[in-house]
Amino acid sequence: MKNKLIMLFAIATLMASTSFAGLLDKKVDLSTLPSVVQETIKQHAQGGKIESIEEEGKKDGLKVYEVEVKKADGKEIEFKVDENGKLIEFEKD
Repeated sequence: MKNKLIMLFAIATLMASTSFAGLLDKKVDLSTLPSVVQETIKQHAQGGKIESIEEEGKKDGLKVYEVEVKKADGKEIEFKVDENGKLIEFEKD
């Protein structure tokens, strides 16, 4: 019985943490970011329209920004950049 309760608690905790992921992200404007972050974003946007930039929180002690871009051909790009301007994740549609 005790093991079942522990398992239920673990599942409930996991479900709650994944359902709230992203709720604390804060939208930011490109112009408010450090210049090195702006340059990395512009470089990886590949001429597309920046749809949104969100400050996700911290990874390895650094702020992380998630960027969504829509290219002229309709394809979407998402990537993450840390506060030092380092690209840490890149996804194409």
